[in-house]
Amino acid sequence: MIEKLKQRWNVRNGWDVLIILVVFACTGFSVLYVKRWVFELIGLTKESPGWLRWAVNILIILPLYQVILLAWGWIFGKFTFFWEFEKRMFSRIGGLFRSKKPKTTAD
Repeated sequence: MIEKLKQRWNVRNGWDVLIILVVFACTGFSVLYVKRWVFELIGLTKESPGWLRWAVNILIILPLYQVILLAWGWIFGKFTFFWEFEKRMFSRIGGLFRSKKPKTTAD
């Protein structure tokens, strides 16, 4: 599994994989804490409509996740990796919204 992650992420050794996994874990825990704080700040509860909680997650929490991921990446010395990771992710997301032009065949 470590070897697959090393190849997928194009990192040198198992320690780099471990650090990257720790950064993802720290980011996840941090986002849970921030999400609870944000929901309390704007008055959302478990009784709030599901669509509203979902919208807040997409519009506020998702961008915060990206910032927190970069912050933890910087703390652990992997900022460049996570900056490139996010650029790849957003280019893939952006590709979902680009219109596909039909290919024309040359006669």
